[in-house]
Amino acid sequence: MAIKFELTGELREEQGKGASRRLRREGKVPAILYGGGKEPRRLSLDHDSLMHQLEHDAFFTHILNIKVGDVEQEAILKDIQRHPAKRRVMHLDLQRIVEGQEIRMTVPFHLKGEEIAEGVKLEGGAISQVMADVDIVCMPKDLPEYIEIDVSSMKIGDAINLSEVVVPEGVRFEALAQGDEFDQPVVSCHHIRVTVEEEPEEEVEEGAAEVPVVGEEDKDDDKAED
Repeated sequence: MAIKFELTGELREEQGKGASRRLRREGKVPAILYGGGKEPRRLSLDHDSLMHQLEHDAFFTHILNIKVGDVEQEAILKDIQRHPAKRRVMHLDLQRIVEGQEIRMTVPFHLKGEEIAEGVKLEGGAISQVMADVDIVCMPKDLPEYIEIDVSSMKIGDAINLSEVVVPEGVRFEALAQGDEFDQPVVSCHHIRVTVEEEPEEEVEEGAAEVPVVGEEDKDDDKAED
């Protein structure tokens, strides 16, 4: 069963930094709901409830149900601001979903088959994920939680570019519409680099080998006198 996310909000009239600080002291998160040809609505959300839902990675790439009073509206998360030091959300930006209109989202890549890849299992190499996520365009009904890439057949020296990634039906990569130069590697298989640190050689100070043995000088003096 697919996970469903619902945020219950209240309309807020006050705006500005002072009003936002008061909301946060009350355990609320200021948010804004915009788009869909309608006026933006300023909302306040329960912080603890929001934090609980944020524990699911799927929250960031799912259609969210926003409930304000008796009115429900589907939306996607467009931006989240977090406190730099504390486990606290400072603000949310939510964009309304309109039936029949495409949406733009950033979704993560998930790799499949890393452990059994020939380049790893047989050749002793490693898989490196160059691109962590990607901007996509699709209808709301086609929104994927993530894009999966099967790397099980990769050998050392192989790379998978953006244009080679298999995408779900109805989904396309926004970058590829901008030109071939945006067709960048997403994942590669390569040798593991081993850095060997050379031990520094012991340096012998000049003259160290010429230190006279005790008594040698006396012998030389005796010979000179002879």
